[in-house]
Amino acid sequence: MPTTLVLTKSDVSRLLDLDTCISAVEGAFRALGEGKAPPPGALSYPTVDGGFHIKAASLRLGSHYFVAKTNGNFFRNADRGLPRIQGVIVLSDAENGTPLAILDSIEITVLRTGAATAVAAKYLSRPDAQVGTVAGCGLQGRVQLRSVSRVRSLKRAYAYDQDGDAARRFSEEMSRELGFAVEPATALGQAARESDIIITCTPSRQFIVSNGDMRPGSFLAAVGADSHDKQEVDPALLARSAVVVDNLEQCATFGDLHHAIAAGLMRREDVRAELGEVVAGRRAGRKTNNEIVVFDSTGTALQDVAAAAVVYQRAKEQGVGTEVELTR
Repeated sequence: MPTTLVLTKSDVSRLLDLDTCISAVEGAFRALGEGKAPPPGALSYPTVDGGFHIKAASLRLGSHYFVAKTNGNFFRNADRGLPRIQGVIVLSDAENGTPLAILDSIEITVLRTGAATAVAAKYLSRPDAQVGTVAGCGLQGRVQLRSVSRVRSLKRAYAYDQDGDAARRFSEEMSRELGFAVEPATALGQAARESDIIITCTPSRQFIVSNGDMRPGSFLAAVGADSHDKQEVDPALLARSAVVVDNLEQCATFGDLHHAIAAGLMRREDVRAELGEVVAGRRAGRKTNNEIVVFDSTGTALQDVAAAAVVYQRAKEQGVGTEVELTR
């Protein structure tokens, strides 16, 4: 009987590095843009103090894989000593339905989210971008800055968080790690106005980047709005920017785009492109050096299947994980 490989968070951490994840995610977006992968799907299910996302996608990567990811997102979990986001990924053979692997989702979710921002920055930010700002100085903020530094030669960056101590710790750690100055910022708007690349990865429920906070030619990756009630970007800013989304249906339903549509300032038709279309060369990303480009990132299972397939293939090659017979 077929067996299923169980991979823990530490297993995934050993097997998946950021550079490989960026490459895998870029390839997945390209496949989608070229029409070689079907659109991913998502279901959001709210509960008290949080909710669940169930995301699914399939992709041919030598073998034909299908992924279903269930993630819980509970903002009070820090007070409970639990991760805010946690869950599982089921990787299956898309040809016969066999569950190939069950993986902890935390590491993959963190890395593939940063990887998507790196891909977006590669295609949508100015090549000469040198100054960055990260809003949200947790684990995801660290991965976001690492990811962008892989595709752009940043000279310095600002770190903003409502918790000033978190911003200071982030700045010290990332300055040492990345080799350029990262400074804590007390005002996000001021830091953003001095930056070429701005990344927001917060649980905010009202916008934190205002219409006047972006200078011409800058790029904003809005990562935090992954449910209906979350918001990071002023709808008026979206309306005057070139907007690229990871998935139009998702962003119009619960991304920052959804708030701009609800305010009557944008329509779906106003979105310039999905990122996959830009990566595949089918639609333009940035058209001029002076325009503001916003990437609305809600996260798709297409990213998850690309990363999970890499982890699974490496686990089989290296003998990592625990084989179980689920049908026993």
